[in-house]
Amino acid sequence: MVSINRRTWLTGAAGAGLAAVAGLKPSLADDTPGVTATEIRIGSTTSLSGPVSALGVQARCQEAYFKMLNEQGGIAGRQIKYIYYDDAFNPAKTVEQVRRLIESDNVAFLFNMLGTAPNSSVVKYINAAKVPHLFLSVNGDKWGDYKTYPWTMGFAPSARTEAQVFVKYALSQNKNAKFAVLYQNDDLGKDFVAGAKDVLGERFATAAVVASHEVTDPTIDSQIVALRGGNPDVLISGTTAKFCAQSIRKIYELGWKPMHFIASGAASISSTIAPVGLDKSQGTISSAYVKDVADPAWANDPGVKNFLAFMEKYFPDGNPKEGYNLYAYTVAQVLKIVLEQCKGNFTRDNIMAQANNLKDIEVPTLLPGIRVNTSPTNHHPLQQLQLQRIEGPGWLRFGEVIQGANL
Repeated sequence: MVSINRRTWLTGAAGAGLAAVAGLKPSLADDTPGVTATEIRIGSTTSLSGPVSALGVQARCQEAYFKMLNEQGGIAGRQIKYIYYDDAFNPAKTVEQVRRLIESDNVAFLFNMLGTAPNSSVVKYINAAKVPHLFLSVNGDKWGDYKTYPWTMGFAPSARTEAQVFVKYALSQNKNAKFAVLYQNDDLGKDFVAGAKDVLGERFATAAVVASHEVTDPTIDSQIVALRGGNPDVLISGTTAKFCAQSIRKIYELGWKPMHFIASGAASISSTIAPVGLDKSQGTISSAYVKDVADPAWANDPGVKNFLAFMEKYFPDGNPKEGYNLYAYTVAQVLKIVLEQCKGNFTRDNIMAQANNLKDIEVPTLLPGIRVNTSPTNHHPLQQLQLQRIEGPGWLRFGEVIQGANL
């Protein structure tokens, strides 16, 4: 039993009063969850099983990246402990795992969580808890809604930004162009429609026609035929790989030759272009923002060479030509910059403040001219893209980097 006499109590009370007057606190433990003198705990959820388990490789690659950083001394003398759990792309499991990360593992912040539905299931809880929810692996425009979710931030250019870039380029080639937009009836597809409206403004009503489809539809042939009826100059396929492939095939069968843009998420040669046929895909346009490890143009690029060396030493089981690995490595590089900017102050408030303070950051694996920019009123770190076109055996980048609209 501890006995406290009146003198001891008065001394303690006086000390506490002086601390309050001076604006000091006896301990920073409550202000820095997930941070000790030797460690920073970072949390994430991903899909190691379930329908999109192939995407779980991002977390494994980032685990290897943090291992490399720790061998180099960590951040501000602290080792990074990266804790990630499998949610099988099931929002109910995401809720369970995120609560575990915040309430049991006491992580400092959440990083690169995978998927629109999983993140949507927890975003309100995370923001209510005021936990930084950074650089999500999603492409919806809503993840830049800093007013509703000030503690949340996406990373990759959103589908809305991509549509803005497509329309701006098309208008640069034909200022009177008419547009057709095929879109999947979900957040992804609706962002493509919104991006076209951003650029066309009042002209959208007379210069564009749209057709939607459900993810469960077997084909979009009827939508393509209907869109062609308005004789547009440009077709934007704002949908996923299966339906982008179908749109390429159908316009070829119809003998229709619009300027055809497809979503970057559906631009895989192996899963979208090759099954349709390179001969049918010639001239198809998409976009990119990271360097392509498989492109000989980057064979001697320092950023790509460093990535390949990292993969060989720290993640030998991973495929260096798999785009998900390069994406994960790129995002991790940006997080490192955020943590370095914290200068040893790893309160959640300061981590979020530094995530909101990225100014023209050049990352060695991003395409030249593409920079990371954020602010308290800009939670879209990447808003620039470079176009690429199918020419001959694959994608060929062309033109300058294009900035999406400033929204």
